[in-house]
Amino acid sequence: MHSNKTFISILSVITLFAAILFLLPQNNVSANAKHRQNIVHINKHHRRHHSKMSAANAAAKRFIAMRESGGSYSASNGSCYGKYQLSIASYHGNYSASNQELTANHYANSRYGSWVGAKNFWLSHGWY
Repeated sequence: MHSNKTFISILSVITLFAAILFLLPQNNVSANAKHRQNIVHINKHHRRHHSKMSAANAAAKRFIAMRESGGSYSASNGSCYGKYQLSIASYHGNYSASNQELTANHYANSRYGSWVGAKNFWLSHGWY
């Protein structure tokens, strides 16, 4: 009976230790490599969509930028930042104009299918 309690205690400690290791943040090198890989993917995706952006999508993108920030890359409003007023976290620490453009294109295309879709949502809700 005593050995069962000892076994359960040891097993509990091992399980707790394994859970702590699992919850620790990733190695920075690994996290940075994954971030760079995501940026490369977004850049390729952006170039493909940017080169094919229709006049209607370009106009819708300008519309949203003017309504959200007056076209300013440094506009700030609580947890939102930049020309398109996206979540600060979405920029992954890179607030450059080029990254704001990439991030905004990715956001509009993934959430609304296009900038025209984002504008239509904005018109009916006052935000996008």
